[in-house]
Amino acid sequence: MTSTADHTDLRAQLDTLTTEAFRPELAEIDQLPTLEIARTMNGEDATVPAAVAEQLPRIAAAIDGIAARMARGGRLIYAGAGTAGRLGILDASECPPTFNTAPEEVIGLIAGGPPAMITAVEGAEDSKDLAAAELDALGLTAEDTVVGISASGRTPYAIGAVEHARAQGALTVGLSCNAGSALAAAADHGIEVVVGPELLTGSTRLKAGTAQKLVLNMLSTITMIRLGKTYGNLMVDVRASNDKLRARSRRIVALATGASDTEIEEALAATDGEVKHAILVLLGSVDGPTAARLLAESRGHLRAALQAAAQES
Repeated sequence: MTSTADHTDLRAQLDTLTTEAFRPELAEIDQLPTLEIARTMNGEDATVPAAVAEQLPRIAAAIDGIAARMARGGRLIYAGAGTAGRLGILDASECPPTFNTAPEEVIGLIAGGPPAMITAVEGAEDSKDLAAAELDALGLTAEDTVVGISASGRTPYAIGAVEHARAQGALTVGLSCNAGSALAAAADHGIEVVVGPELLTGSTRLKAGTAQKLVLNMLSTITMIRLGKTYGNLMVDVRASNDKLRARSRRIVALATGASDTEIEEALAATDGEVKHAILVLLGSVDGPTAARLLAESRGHLRAALQAAAQES
């Protein structure tokens, strides 16, 4: 049971965080017209990209480390509580349809498990041991990367995940929205996007959440670019699992090759619907099995496979 002293200590910690700071100038915001509140909130949100920009060198260094490990078979694992955990799961869940990754390649962990995606699980975020146990259950290896996410930078679950992962030799990233955070200090790569006090005091699902989403977008997307999951800015590893994505697949092949609809359908039929393989068939003038072999030999990098096809012709 938490004591009064514990609450006092935690309150003192929160008082030092910029994400928790009270803004007297907004004390009457509830008295403003709705449009003025919306303008104020929009103005606050507009400051987030600049805060992210200040951390770009750190973000890029983390991405290079993540990509190097994933190229050797490692996984990208996000760990956070509350909003931070939900954002990690969101990013992880979008990688399979976008980049055709296996579900186990990019993983999101949230304190309290799946039920915490919808309902707060009291106390789960306060346990470092819980984070360590969940990483152990995944069979964490030194080739994996663990990204701890916490707006405050003090959440025990996120810090525990990073500390445990680093002790196992995994690469670690600490993403927070306060300077000098314990989370960043615990990680190999500390990323601190300081967005300042929120419109609503302590509601870090706002600017802090937006900042975290922007950084997670970068971590996963640019890592996948480095791994050859794109050709230029085309999602050539997209998984065509519904009508929209099947139509998008054909459009991607068309944009990459300039081929006719008939040629595109023939190439996709020859490659079991694999967009990247179909592009190689069309641009490299090879058959389906050869495309599969060249892409396997180039570890999925289409440009390298195209060069190999030209050398073989």
